[in-house]
Amino acid sequence: MADVLTVLRATVFNLAFFGWTVVCLFAGLPFLPFWDRRQVRAYARFWERGIQRLLGSIVGLHYEVRGRDRLPAGAVLIASKHQSAWETLTFHLLVEDLAVGLKEELTRIPFFGTYLLRAGNIRIDRGEGARALRSLVAGAREAVARGESVLIFPEGTRREPGAPPAYKPGVAALYRALAVPCVPVALNSGLFWGRRSFLKRPGTVLVEFLEPIPPGLDRDRFMQLLEERIETATARLLAEAEKARVGEAG
Repeated sequence: MADVLTVLRATVFNLAFFGWTVVCLFAGLPFLPFWDRRQVRAYARFWERGIQRLLGSIVGLHYEVRGRDRLPAGAVLIASKHQSAWETLTFHLLVEDLAVGLKEELTRIPFFGTYLLRAGNIRIDRGEGARALRSLVAGAREAVARGESVLIFPEGTRREPGAPPAYKPGVAALYRALAVPCVPVALNSGLFWGRRSFLKRPGTVLVEFLEPIPPGLDRDRFMQLLEERIETATARLLAEAEKARVGEAG
């Protein structure tokens, strides 16, 4: 019965999510040419709040943020664990002035891609690796110069909970080029909204901002600290959620 209920809730949520997205997409279009980056991002937060309400009311999925006080003042590089679509639909609620590195093909989606670009996100050229990295660094420098933080998923794609880490060198290039603190982020969203999964499960996603890494470290030391902090905290958050699940079942 629980499995049937989970499927039913996921189905209702997906329908509500796409309906809410279409309404927001077209309702904002007449105003889009007149909005600046901050106004587009404010509208994105309105959309994301709606998604969170749908997740909470239909699926029973909520979230808890820890360590927000660890975010330094001013622009920073945020390097987050990536397990689910959940965080891509939530991060603007966690950090207000945020530019996100996006695959170029996302910006080609009719209407939606226009919002992404108008929000000041960073379009990454998906050509050869060096060209993609140059476009990411150039866009990130512009964002930091405007006083905005930059979000990157250092593994490049979603990883299942417990999967071996696969950190890419792009985050080290950004760290060196931007010369701002890097704030690692751990989370356990993949337990509730799996990678490429239709199902969404009830519970509480835990998101934790970790101790910032100061600028100026050499590449190897930076990558060691980044992976160590994110993976250690992520394992802890996964274990905490599993313990809570066992407790509820008991």
